[in-house]
Amino acid sequence: MSMPAEQIKVPPLEQVKQHVKKEVNIEAMYEDLLRRKKLVRNNQLVIFLIIFALIAWSWYETGFKLSFLYSGTANIATFIFEDLLPPDFSSIAVFIKPAIDTVLMSYVGMLFSVVVSLVFGFLAAKNLTFHPVVGVMSRSVIAFLRAVPALVWGILMVAAFGLGPFAGTVALGLSGVGILAKAYADILEELDPGQIEAVRSTGASWFQIVGQGVWPQFKAGFVGWSLYKMDLNIREAAVLGLIGAGGIGTVLQSSISLFQYQRAAVGILIIWLLILLVEFTTAKVRERIL
Repeated sequence: MSMPAEQIKVPPLEQVKQHVKKEVNIEAMYEDLLRRKKLVRNNQLVIFLIIFALIAWSWYETGFKLSFLYSGTANIATFIFEDLLPPDFSSIAVFIKPAIDTVLMSYVGMLFSVVVSLVFGFLAAKNLTFHPVVGVMSRSVIAFLRAVPALVWGILMVAAFGLGPFAGTVALGLSGVGILAKAYADILEELDPGQIEAVRSTGASWFQIVGQGVWPQFKAGFVGWSLYKMDLNIREAAVLGLIGAGGIGTVLQSSISLFQYQRAAVGILIIWLLILLVEFTTAKVRERIL
């Protein structure tokens, strides 16, 4: 990373001459230093202009206007306080079974992601893979799974398996592999090789190396990322329900389609409570394990 031009201190030429005892071309060195400082300043100006141009272009292409933002905010406030509130709690029974399905989908999808991601994570980690080619192929598969959003996986799984929680669970599992496998592989590559080599030097098997040299260092990152995926799955499961992949989102979509916004408000409130519950639970689990 280049230093800001203002931080490059160029002393006076006479002062430089006093501190240089060897017979060198001081004038040439001094001119080169000034030229470098000017080059850094020019590069910073070019970068600033590029960023400014991108911001201006994005602003124009998206049609972003502060007046629209102001009027839209007023419309949103009107919708919330006149149409969405107060929630119709008489319909809460309709959301109980879909809410349970959402939690179960998230949990099973997380377990699926963890198991498959562990395999791909070890295969993709450069310091633990069986062969460099296997590592490259594993990274490619992980990148593909990560490139496809959970919503797209949901559409594909609904087309393959039909409507219902099973399609949503598979979609959550596949999208989770792309996230967790990359995270696991990155964590494994950053482990202290000294501890691993110490175990390997005793003639330990691959599984013993993993258990004694890898797992103690890997455990914290593994637990943290796995529990984070459970938290993320709750949000994604609610969205997948909008396309018929089961869960509370299905009832939420039905309520919105029928303009039953106060009933939809109950679903939104339940999703919020589920997220809070999962965050509290995962925090407690993390404290106990770590």
